[in-house]
Amino acid sequence: MRSERRRSARRWVVTMLGSAFALGAVVGCGDDPSQPATVAVTVSEAATFEYVIPAGAGEALDAGTPLEILPAELQVNVGDTIRIENQDDRGHTVGPFFVGANETLTQRFSTPGEFEGVCTVHPSGQLVLIVNA
Repeated sequence: MRSERRRSARRWVVTMLGSAFALGAVVGCGDDPSQPATVAVTVSEAATFEYVIPAGAGEALDAGTPLEILPAELQVNVGDTIRIENQDDRGHTVGPFFVGANETLTQRFSTPGEFEGVCTVHPSGQLVLIVNA
């Protein structure tokens, strides 16, 4: 029972959204608990929209410097992908998304709709995201 739990704990599950990612390789998932499991994931499709929140963005906001990294309104189509790379040392809210410090958010849109939310990296403080069919 205990060795079965160890084997189960070593299994990695990688969930992919749409076709934005493809599994590159899975190595070391055997029954030997002394060997670490390794998962390699490669990006197989470029994002339709890419934005970078630079390092120091939070400090600039604290100093009163307005940032306009994303537009106040972003129109995308079903099937499009957005990638937001946050190089800052603090997380930022970007419409319906939160992008943590030194993290990258990649989202592929699968259904139409309109989303409104706070945007800490736009002077208006808001982002409207419209996903067209």
